[in-house]
Amino acid sequence: MFHALQTALLLIFPVLVIGAALRDATSYTIPNWISLALVAAFPVAALALGLPLAAIGVSLAVGAVALVLGMIMFALRWIGGGDAKLFAAAALWLGLAPVGIYLAVTGVAGGALAVGLLGLRSTHVRPWLPARPAWLARLVEPGENVPYGVAICIGALAAFPASALMTHL
Repeated sequence: MFHALQTALLLIFPVLVIGAALRDATSYTIPNWISLALVAAFPVAALALGLPLAAIGVSLAVGAVALVLGMIMFALRWIGGGDAKLFAAAALWLGLAPVGIYLAVTGVAGGALAVGLLGLRSTHVRPWLPARPAWLARLVEPGENVPYGVAICIGALAAFPASALMTHL
């Protein structure tokens, strides 16, 4: 029974980051409740999984540093506010060990996403794409932003198996 609860708590992370990515891709917004839910669920999951307090503290520090970095990227207009909050909330769950994986995969996924969208937004490809649904038409609209929450999701999911929560199981 307790193992089922632990598994359910661990599923919160992938479900919410995937939900954030889908929402960002379809509406260019990541609702605050997703990042808040990740932050609120972390201590519950960490305590239920028996994560040592020192590891919880390290995860909190990693999340705080990620929040500052996210705020800087937002101030430079590299990412949106929802992306910055999701970036930090995901880093909280990941902790220190997989931070290199998280940053590298997120960066590569963001670059690939940007290049892919540039290709889809080109004058050669865009006329062949359907005009519906409306979110797809907006996604391939030249000059639109990149839904970076998708890249954050890919990086977070790639790093999650090496997180303190998963390795402590």
